[in-house]
Amino acid sequence: VNPDGKDEGVVTTGEHFVSKILLTGKATSDKTDEMFSIFDLVLRDANLDAKAKIIEILKQAKSEKESTVQGSGHATSNARIRSRYNVIGYINEKMSGVSSLDTVKGLLDQAENDFPALLARLENIRNTILEKSTCRDGMILDLTGDAAVFEKIQPSVENFLSNLPGDANAGKLPNFYSEVHPWVKPIKEEMATNAPIADEGFVVPTQVSYVGKGGRLYDIGESISGSTAVVSRFLGTGYMWDNIRVIGGAYGGFCQFNPRDGVFSFLSYRDPNLAGSIDVYDNAADALLASAEDMENDPDALTTAIIGAIADMDGALSPDQKGSVQFKRWLARESPEQRQKYRDEVLNTTPADFKVFANRLKALKDPSAAVVSSKAAFEDAAKAGKEFTLKNVM
Repeated sequence: VNPDGKDEGVVTTGEHFVSKILLTGKATSDKTDEMFSIFDLVLRDANLDAKAKIIEILKQAKSEKESTVQGSGHATSNARIRSRYNVIGYINEKMSGVSSLDTVKGLLDQAENDFPALLARLENIRNTILEKSTCRDGMILDLTGDAAVFEKIQPSVENFLSNLPGDANAGKLPNFYSEVHPWVKPIKEEMATNAPIADEGFVVPTQVSYVGKGGRLYDIGESISGSTAVVSRFLGTGYMWDNIRVIGGAYGGFCQFNPRDGVFSFLSYRDPNLAGSIDVYDNAADALLASAEDMENDPDALTTAIIGAIADMDGALSPDQKGSVQFKRWLARESPEQRQKYRDEVLNTTPADFKVFANRLKALKDPSAAVVSSKAAFEDAAKAGKEFTLKNVM
């Protein structure tokens, strides 16, 4: 989040973030009461003592996570890379990355062999969420619809809000916009042990690889120009496509830069060339510098790159997507002025911006790799000088 609400543009964040549990749904206006009743059921009346159902859910979650690692290894690699450089990245990976598979396996074992202990954990989570003294502080209801819908559902909204648990005049949670989030200190301690800067390999039964490598491109607190959206997209659709997809034979080759965390990552999808792709990544900065030189004599190439970045920003959204995007912008204190500044920077990108990005890429801080592949592929990569700390996932 933007802790001081200034309109300086996008700034990499570190210790200031908002943590929310989101319940979302869509309904026609005449079904709004039913939707709210489901929300209330989830919040307060879920049967946590249903051992058989919980075991079934955990088995399904385990299967889905294993399938994700094996079939969408690029996402697994990307999350693992980002977990090493940023508190929020670590939280996201712990909740949905390869680390969460170990968590689900542990929960499944506990459900099958010591269900009372798991039940106590689940009840503690619910009691914490619904703690009377704090649960209403920071509680937000965000609605998207037209004026006629809002008028029709007003009684339902008022009834839902009045029946929510807790005391609206009770205690307050920390102000996450001005105070360091209480998760930060323990997570940083965890990261020192569980997320070292290292090249990791995750072994799964597969005939292809998902190769990721990245690092910190911008430090926490640095302002990020909108030109980075143009450059990173150009790199992904040009150099990466040509060398990873066309020449390398992978199904996909791309890169990702998030201005919120300042971390940049190279990724490949269903890739037959583990070691070769790492070499392609390492040569990307020099290729980008050469492209910047060419653009000085070919303004059409730069214009095409800018148009592509703007197209990504201006994609069509459904009504519920518009509401979701606007809500997240509101939570992050992202103002229209900030968005306009970022957009202007995209439109005014120059070859010099490409050179700045390329030089940062050459000096990528503490780069590391995360690869999902087979044991045989890792053995071949080791012969080519690419060593990884291996972990068997399944």
